[in-house]
Amino acid sequence: MTLFLLKVFIAAIVISFCAWLSGKRPDLAGFILALPIASLIALVFSYTEYKSVPTAIAFARSIFVGVPVSLLFFVPFLLAEKLNISFWQSYSAGLGMLVVGFFLHKAVLALI
Repeated sequence: MTLFLLKVFIAAIVISFCAWLSGKRPDLAGFILALPIASLIALVFSYTEYKSVPTAIAFARSIFVGVPVSLLFFVPFLLAEKLNISFWQSYSAGLGMLVVGFFLHKAVLALI
C-alpha cells in the first residue's frame, strides 16, 4: 500500500506542477508534459514491482503504439477555431477520438 501511495504522490506532483506552470509558461508546461515522463515513471514502477522483463517489454510496446494514437485527442483542438467550437465541445470530441484510438491501439498491438 505504501508503494501505491508513493506512486500516486509522484504522479500528482508531476501533473500539479504542469498545471501550475501552464498559467505562467504554457509553452514550457506543454513541452514538459509531452515528454514521456509518465511512461518513464510507470515503466520503472512496473518493473520494480513485478520484476518481469517480458511484462516491461509488452508494457513499453503498448506505450509506443499508444503515444501517437493518443494524439487523436488534440485533433479537435487544432480545428476548434476553424470549426468555431468551444473548449468543452473540443474536449468532448477529443474524448470521442480517444475511444476510436483505443480500438486502433488494440488492432495495431494485435499485428505486432
